Amino acid sequence: MGTESPTIVIFGDSLSAGYGIEVDQSWAALLQARLKEQGYEHQVVNASISGETTEGGATRIDAALQDFSPDMVILELGGNDGLRGFPAARMRTNLEKIVTRAKATGAAVVLLGIRIPTNYGPRYSAEFEGVFRQISTDLDVEWIEFFMEGIAMNDDLLQDDRIHPNAAAQPILLNNAWPIISATLVN
Repeated sequence: MGTESPTIVIFGDSLSAGYGIEVDQSWAALLQARLKEQGYEHQVVNASISGETTEGGATRIDAALQDFSPDMVILELGGNDGLRGFPAARMRTNLEKIVTRAKATGAAVVLLGIRIPTNYGPRYSAEFEGVFRQISTDLDVEWIEFFMEGIAMNDDLLQDDRIHPNAAAQPILLNNAWPIISATLVN
């Protein structure tokens, strides 16, 4: 058998797919560069799709696990569910399926939490955000509360749509996610 490098799969939506920017500017590309700089041999595979929902992710997780045999899955889904007002319970079921399937292959999973605008009301926002905490606790997954911390309300770091992070925001996204990624790499 060959000595293949360990693989990290980023399984997300437009926030991780590099929507609206050059792919080599995306936080996924910056993650690959940081890993190399720090002596890790991991290969990053970005399996993110703009517009992806947790339901879409749940239907494609098995193929991604089979195709890439990841040692780690970085899960960043849910924003599109929230923007479409999908029930938080349905989102939770889908995310649980993704996490459970990934962990069943032996992959470590880290979860990047998302927050949504309050236009659906505080109750929905609280239920939505609570899903990430529940999954972290119930399925023993490392997570960060808000992947877009420091970016979401800063027009200088957003594209003209005021939703998607621009190129200048990508290093911040990486820095937001890095503590749990690096801690999981060590374990």
